Amino acid sequence: MSELRHQNPSAPTPLRDRSAPRFPGGPIADPAGSHHERRIRSFQPRRSRVTTGQGDALKRLWPDWGLEIDGLRVLDLVEVFDGLPVVLEIGFGMGEATAQMAAADRGTGILAVDVHTPGQGNLLGLAERNGLSNIRVANGDAIILLREMLAPDALDGVRVYFPDPWPKSRHHKRRLIQPEFLSLAAQRLKPGAVLHCATDWEPYAEQMLEVLSAHPDFENIQQDGGYTPRPAFRPLTRFESQGLNKGHAVHDLMFRRVERIASRGV
Repeated sequence: MSELRHQNPSAPTPLRDRSAPRFPGGPIADPAGSHHERRIRSFQPRRSRVTTGQGDALKRLWPDWGLEIDGLRVLDLVEVFDGLPVVLEIGFGMGEATAQMAAADRGTGILAVDVHTPGQGNLLGLAERNGLSNIRVANGDAIILLREMLAPDALDGVRVYFPDPWPKSRHHKRRLIQPEFLSLAAQRLKPGAVLHCATDWEPYAEQMLEVLSAHPDFENIQQDGGYTPRPAFRPLTRFESQGLNKGHAVHDLMFRRVERIASRGV
């Protein structure tokens, strides 16, 4: 094809199949495809350039450390993480904070979910350079992962750090932290496991606190029923620092999954 283009420069450039992997053996564009219903999603895929290093990490490391959220199987997390307790992180950006937490606690597996290809490649590269075998990167919709691909009581924690706040009123329905999501997360969390959220968007923090406090499957670990001081294990990210410099207040919320005892007939 390159010779034909050289002979005829005016020939149109063939369009790339958007459903095909950008990197051989790497993450695919829509792993769940048409297997599951189309619905309002809480995330907006971002398009940005993948660097040479990120692309190389995707090609080499995805077959071993990457997971497609296709909704077609239930993951055996004991096998995937060699028996480590597993925390699910939803939305990791470029992965720097994820890598820091994995390095500080190598006895915990982190199942990190995102759809941002440069971030996926960056996190894989960080994991390799720092010998972090306790990280797996999942590509796709976290709701499908929770609903279709994880067994009940499979998780030792869920982290949702700085999700899209969807600030416009007409977009609030897209926010991730809603009663339906909490019910689903509770089914996959072990009793006593913690859902940890953080946001620098004050109205979203207020909504998070309201819906979490009202949900019967969760209780606030903060005795006064308010926000939790940032725990030492959550790194201060570059994004968070920028928000603080702009005067944004950052709120952490940590809620424990409670074990409800089913009522018994007399």
